[in-house]
Amino acid sequence: MTIFRNVVFVAALTGLLAGIVMAAMQTYATVPLIKKAETFENAGGGHDHAATDPATGTEAAAPHSHDAGTPAHEHDGEAWAPADGFERLAYTVLANIVTAIGFALVLVAVSEILGGIASWRQGIFWGFAGFAVFTLAPGLGLPPELPAMPAADLGGRQIWWTATVIATAVGLGLIAFRSGVVWSLVGVALIVAPHIVGAPQPVSHDSPIPADLHHQYVVAATVTNLIFWVVLGGVAGAIRSRVARSAGSLRDSFA
Repeated sequence: MTIFRNVVFVAALTGLLAGIVMAAMQTYATVPLIKKAETFENAGGGHDHAATDPATGTEAAAPHSHDAGTPAHEHDGEAWAPADGFERLAYTVLANIVTAIGFALVLVAVSEILGGIASWRQGIFWGFAGFAVFTLAPGLGLPPELPAMPAADLGGRQIWWTATVIATAVGLGLIAFRSGVVWSLVGVALIVAPHIVGAPQPVSHDSPIPADLHHQYVVAATVTNLIFWVVLGGVAGAIRSRVARSAGSLRDSFA
């Protein structure tokens, strides 16, 4: 039970800090690009959506974009959305924190099964792994999208995204934690397999969004994802190592 409490504590504190950092990065990196894309969407008669964060798949502070971290989803044209300004910002920060805590729980729990994160340096490597699994690999087939951009069928995108995340995680695990050429080859095959199959694509890629604007958004989303995961891993490692030292000192005091 103590291990479970420690995992939850580390994940909660890590997610809180990383979620706030992510929300701040969104405000200056991705949200302005989403708002710019909205002008093309509205000019084309499109409708507004609630945005999803490129790193964590949470709602951003501007209308919607499908991204590497979140498969395409559908909306009701009359669906409720928070008002622009403080209300939207508050929901964005809250959504980022909740999602970051979820990612932190996965990262800390998996790392504990494999021996735990001993320091913030190790945590950064775990963060890179999380970035590769949840952002980089899916993003190769399903890059971040801006409003008014076409998207493939929801179900197909969700299935491909989930399969890619699982295959990439298992493949990296086999390469990192199993010795032998055979295991490494199996790991590489798992990582490559979803991309050989290919992600579902829309019938047409015609979009009013300029190519350079989409390129800027993909770069901004990828960079913010990378920073988010590095912060998440580093903070998790730092907090986990402190908790482990504190637990060891407490045991020594009772000895």
